[in-house]
Amino acid sequence: MGGFFGVVSKRTCISDLFYGTDYHSHLGTKRAGLATVDNNKFYRSIHNIEGAYFRTKFDSDLAKFHGNMGIGVISDTDAQPIIVNSHLGRFAIVTVARINNLKELEHECLENKQHFAELSGGDTNPTELVALLITQGKDFVDGIQNVFNKIKGSCSMLILTPEGIIAARDRYGRTPIVIGKDADGFVLATESHSYVNMDYKTEKWIGPGEIVKVTPEGYTQLLAPSKKCQMCSFMWIYYGYPAAAYDDIFVENMRYNGGFAMGQMDDVEVDYVAPIPDSGIGMAIGYSNGKQIPYVRSVVKYTPTWSRSFMPVTQEEREHVAKMKLITNASLLKDKKVVFCDDSIVRGTQLRDNVKMLYECGAKEVHIRISCPPLLYGCPFLNFSNSKTDMELITRRCIKELEGDAYKNLEYYCDHTTKQYANLVEMLRKHIGVDSLKFNTIDIIRDAIGVSKEDICMHCFDGSSYGEK
Repeated sequence: MGGFFGVVSKRTCISDLFYGTDYHSHLGTKRAGLATVDNNKFYRSIHNIEGAYFRTKFDSDLAKFHGNMGIGVISDTDAQPIIVNSHLGRFAIVTVARINNLKELEHECLENKQHFAELSGGDTNPTELVALLITQGKDFVDGIQNVFNKIKGSCSMLILTPEGIIAARDRYGRTPIVIGKDADGFVLATESHSYVNMDYKTEKWIGPGEIVKVTPEGYTQLLAPSKKCQMCSFMWIYYGYPAAAYDDIFVENMRYNGGFAMGQMDDVEVDYVAPIPDSGIGMAIGYSNGKQIPYVRSVVKYTPTWSRSFMPVTQEEREHVAKMKLITNASLLKDKKVVFCDDSIVRGTQLRDNVKMLYECGAKEVHIRISCPPLLYGCPFLNFSNSKTDMELITRRCIKELEGDAYKNLEYYCDHTTKQYANLVEMLRKHIGVDSLKFNTIDIIRDAIGVSKEDICMHCFDGSSYGEK
């Protein structure tokens, strides 16, 4: 995944750029970068942030930056920003993107006598590829449309020029861009909470495929938004920060709504509900109110010194770090029947280990409630995990065991009213080792977000989506 932040102001932008970018740290752990422009001169810094924090890497760099306009990014993919000199002029660019046909487009650029300068381990930098596709256009709008038309996957971007910042949201709006405003200018961000403490107010949500140019004096629409939107539902379910909003729908509200709906319908008899922190907290609070049972933090998360476990190099490392962060309170678990709320089940091993720990602490019954439907498809649009194939999903392995073919009858396993779905959930329950297991449905997710299913992407649940994969 990844997130970006931009500032266009009448005053120096360095402090706001630094803190605004830092507020996107929950979206990435591998690379981060900043770029500013002042009197047509660009300044840039890129660091590896694996096992470290953004602030500690960039704090000592700030004195070398100058200007009142800049962009920053935190990414789990390539080193960014890229700075380019072209017939369109000089510009710096950051992206949140997944390009499934990168090799094909790389070959096309080389055949077009373009070249790549930014290689990471011998691989083409995806953001540089986007920059080259932009320079194939007669102007920035034409170039960005060229990106939208050619890539398979998704791409949102910020382009820093000496005249201002150009923001372009993915053609189907899979990732968000929001504009914030204060008395001196504007910010552009993936996460809306990133500018609140700097006294910016939300001004505008950029629409799917929309292109906007922002200067200290204001912003201008360069291309109107498209009518089709496929904002990723998993951003609300898991990846989004609780205080963030996407298209004016707050993450914590969505999680609360989903938990409340499940709590109202659930007939299990328990002593209390607890979250698997952090993304299960909003759901657990909603569940508590919906079912009218106590909310108790019998599991807490220790974060002061542990590195982030968003996407470590190996799954084994991810599970180890995640386990070390969770600390149980045995006095609250002993002899208790408890519902635990969590965001999703991907491979299943991490939750299984957590459940074992709960029983070892004396829990009498453990009931797991998941805020989304079973994950049946890998995401072809965003870099949400290290999974290479659908078979890394525990659901697909279960379906293979049930059907003899991991791709057979998938439409039935997506439907919570079928016997196939019930068989899948029961197999998952046994694998995890809990007394009961339930998932929220697609309809509940839709209602919790509050938009039509056609305007959000639920590909990972039922394989439905717009756009080329």
